[in-house]
Amino acid sequence: MGSKAQLGGLYFKERVLRLPLPLPGWARITIGERSLRILITILVSLFLVTLALALILQLAQSRMTHLTEQNRQTLLYATAAAQHIKQAARTQIQSGFTPKPFTQDDLDAALLPEAQREGRIFAFVNASGVITVASKADGSIAGQTIGDVLSNRFITEININDTEMARITLTSGEEAYVGMSDLSPLPGSLLVIQKRADVMRAWKDSVMQVSVLFGVTFLVLMMLGGAFHWQAAKASEADRTLTVATERLDKALDRGHCGLWDWDISRGRIFWSKSMYDILGLEETGEFLNFGDVADRIHPEDAQLEEVVEALLTGQKSVFDHEFRMRHVDGNWVWLRARAELSNAPEEVEPHLVGIVIDITAQKLADRLNQEAELRLKDAIENISEAFVLWDAENRLVLCNTKYQQFHSLPASVCTPGTPYELVAKTAKEPAVRQRMPIHSRIAGEGNTFEVQLGDGRWLQINERRTKDGGFVSVGTDITPLKQQEERLLLSERELMMTVRDLQKERLLAEQQSQRLADLADKYSREKTRAEAASRSKSEFLANMSHELRTPLNAIIGFSQVMENQMFGPVGAGKYIEYARDIHSSGQFLLDVISDILDMSKIEAGRLKLELQKADLSEIVKETLRLVEARAQEGKVELVCHAPKKLKADVDTRAVKQILINLTSNAVKFTPEGGRVTLSVRLDGDNALITIADTGIGIPPKDIEKLGRPFEQVENQFTKTKGGSGLGLAISKSLVELHGGELTIASEAGKGTTVTVRLPAVAAKPAHSAAA
Repeated sequence: MGSKAQLGGLYFKERVLRLPLPLPGWARITIGERSLRILITILVSLFLVTLALALILQLAQSRMTHLTEQNRQTLLYATAAAQHIKQAARTQIQSGFTPKPFTQDDLDAALLPEAQREGRIFAFVNASGVITVASKADGSIAGQTIGDVLSNRFITEININDTEMARITLTSGEEAYVGMSDLSPLPGSLLVIQKRADVMRAWKDSVMQVSVLFGVTFLVLMMLGGAFHWQAAKASEADRTLTVATERLDKALDRGHCGLWDWDISRGRIFWSKSMYDILGLEETGEFLNFGDVADRIHPEDAQLEEVVEALLTGQKSVFDHEFRMRHVDGNWVWLRARAELSNAPEEVEPHLVGIVIDITAQKLADRLNQEAELRLKDAIENISEAFVLWDAENRLVLCNTKYQQFHSLPASVCTPGTPYELVAKTAKEPAVRQRMPIHSRIAGEGNTFEVQLGDGRWLQINERRTKDGGFVSVGTDITPLKQQEERLLLSERELMMTVRDLQKERLLAEQQSQRLADLADKYSREKTRAEAASRSKSEFLANMSHELRTPLNAIIGFSQVMENQMFGPVGAGKYIEYARDIHSSGQFLLDVISDILDMSKIEAGRLKLELQKADLSEIVKETLRLVEARAQEGKVELVCHAPKKLKADVDTRAVKQILINLTSNAVKFTPEGGRVTLSVRLDGDNALITIADTGIGIPPKDIEKLGRPFEQVENQFTKTKGGSGLGLAISKSLVELHGGELTIASEAGKGTTVTVRLPAVAAKPAHSAAA
């Protein structure tokens, strides 16, 4: 016994010690090896990814450089050949000779020795568009027309004497780069063709070499990494075997919300399992803690823990079973229950206190919640307006409120839990009952419900139910106001029946009037259907006729442009060029008018759909100004733009561009020389405001109202000075309304016009078609 007392004294002295313990060596080695494996894997992966990205970027750059260089060389060869041919023709003309027909020898003499390498084809195209001479690389094209080789689209895709090669698809289906050079004074052009496969052949060879080199490097690094991981896996296999058992024990302790401890009382240090750190939210600092660290976290009211340990050491107790609180890392208190016994460790003389600690915080919280719930239940029953009583399965009183006690005039001594039902019934004074009305429940065995009228005129509804444990509960409710309301309802019902009979007479009259209105509505519906059918027929007719007219107009415009530019050689008289220019401008004007009619018919037919996307309105405004700048310069009108750097909005880019072009073109058209057109855009709350203001002729107030209707113009056919279909403003207004916006016009005759377009900056759910 004396020895244990000495141990106890030593235990209290050791409380003040702090024994920081380092991390075990085997743990440090394991962490280092694992970090090294991860680091090497990451470095190898980063190296391969970086190498692959660098190769891809280099190949992409070399591809663009290769294409540019090939096209540049081809154009240089073609330019040199064209200069040689034109110089020879000029020399013959200066000598007084007529240039002889172009031959194969002339073409071979004009080409440099290396010009026909890498698949380049050179050909002479006469004024009729026929290839008369071709280089030896592909002489089969000689005798064919240029349209048979390049397809008819070369007219719009290739510009003569262009500084860049045009990429087109040949009639054979192959892609090629094509260029044309004028050979004036010879009546013809020099055509150069280089197929895309020939251009890219050298670049593909270099890509194959780089890919093979990267694949070999990848395989070598993968083999080295695999060998390293295999060696590292064998080295860490022994460590994993050791940690599996520890993990299983820690997992079992975690699942049970308990911890393992071994208290070396003589040294004043305690071994804690990992789960103990988790219970208190602490970071694991080692396997052992000194008792001072543990004692600092124990609640001050649970300091008797030291007395319990002292009683174990002195033999007054044989088992340690105690509940106490310890402070969590977040400041809360955790309830713990410790169970332990004194035990002698192997090869040690002094005893250890070995056991487990269980987290009982949830249990303590549940007990406290149960107590609070019971108090709330009692308080709620006491404060309800009904008389409440509860009996157990043996007909003993469990609980009743003051209302029940007052209703039966019970003394307080009888209203205690456990009082037999017979004693309560004997002591109670029942009130006088005038009548009793049982109400049968629809569910068998649910209980009894009946209404009672007392002598003083009050009505009570009493509900009696059996509880699941065999007990009995009774609730009495004062329903006097409900009974009085029931009597008033019966009286109102009789009055309502009389009103119903009067309403039936009125209903007969209303039905007769309804029949007459139905006949009128039917007639209106038939007339409306006929009008809508006529409107659809008109829109479909306009759409079909517009498509039929656009097809020949495109041919007229295209061929007049070919004649105007003399693409197949000189036309002859200069007057023909002027006529071709007039045909082209007239056809373009007629095409614009037909396009406006087609757009208007689509809108009226409900077939125009918007494609909303996030777009920069400032950029659209600037692009609009660039498109109408030439027309403004021709009319000597100043263009002014006020727009922020960026203004994003959910709009259909093509539709907004069409709106601004129509409005700005109108402003320029009706503004005299020296005038000014101002285009500005800004953000107004959730809307974007676009304003087009001019200093033109203006519009009389009486004519502003009819603007925006299809084919409506301020000037009539006898007085108007400007051409146009009268659909531009109507189309613009319809497109703005499809966006969910608004178009307004303010003008004064002789002072100018201001058109304001308001568009939602963020379209929540706009109309996507005219039908909406």
